[in-house]
Amino acid sequence: MMTLLKDVAISPAVLFYVTLVLSAVLAVEAGYILFATNNATKSRINRRMKASDGKKKISQRDILVKLRKERGMREDGSFALPVTWLNQLIVQAGLTTGLKKFTLYYLIYVIFITALITILAKSAIIGMVALPVTAIVVPLFWLKMRRNQKLNLFGKQLPEAIDLITRSLKAGHPVPVAISMVAREMPDPIGTEFGMVVDEVTYGSDLVTALASLYERVGHPDLPLLLSSVSIQSATGGNLREILEGLSLVIRNRLKMKSKIRAISSEGRMSAMFLSALPLVLFAILLFLVPSYYGGIWDETLTYYLFGGLAFWLFLGNLLILKMVSFRF
Repeated sequence: MMTLLKDVAISPAVLFYVTLVLSAVLAVEAGYILFATNNATKSRINRRMKASDGKKKISQRDILVKLRKERGMREDGSFALPVTWLNQLIVQAGLTTGLKKFTLYYLIYVIFITALITILAKSAIIGMVALPVTAIVVPLFWLKMRRNQKLNLFGKQLPEAIDLITRSLKAGHPVPVAISMVAREMPDPIGTEFGMVVDEVTYGSDLVTALASLYERVGHPDLPLLLSSVSIQSATGGNLREILEGLSLVIRNRLKMKSKIRAISSEGRMSAMFLSALPLVLFAILLFLVPSYYGGIWDETLTYYLFGGLAFWLFLGNLLILKMVSFRF
């Protein structure tokens, strides 16, 4: 056996590539451990706790006002924009830039995209025609996508938050103290949202009103259940701990059912993805293999209108498939 091993010649190139692969694997693992640890440490502190842990000490009321302004609200918690549904969408999307910076970024985006489309299409008319899509449809779609992401994360955290409140009540703490435990122990988005509830209660608001404001800021469909439970218990009395234990079980069962429905409808979503990607992939392949295949149509103005019509029908088909695989319960 030793004789056979001595007769085997290892190429320096092979040894180099094996060493390179092992080094890359070790580097990726070290980076993952480093950044995962840092992210885990940062995620334990929500935005409200970071604001209160700064070098400059500010009052709890100032932190509440700052968080409200970052979300697009006035100091008293009311919506700053006259268009209520748009302001509510911005607040529920979880933006932290404030309305002034958000408006500035929006104007820069609209000007840049419109100019880019005009230059590529070599026609100012096409840029103006595409303006409603780039200035209205795309930003609204992006805001709704951010809101849905926040709602999904908030919904996953809500049963844990209710369980934390229940354990705190079982230990003998009052309800505001139990809610403040969520604000201190849980990451965003639920940590900051419940922290704002605690701050509102601290500065004169009752708990039911503060939870109603929480529902306006977040918009999660399970929050009215929590609001009703606390409201009924405040009016009629009863064991709030048992009510919250049952509510936590109901929300967890709803999450399980939602996951099952999402798994069943995954075939429709995958079909939409493949049907959407297929014409784009074929178009790219033709341009790569036969560059002159579409060479005679780029100078025609009608080409861009036809491409716009194709994009519209593709979007409409995806919208119909999305409606068929989306369920509300």
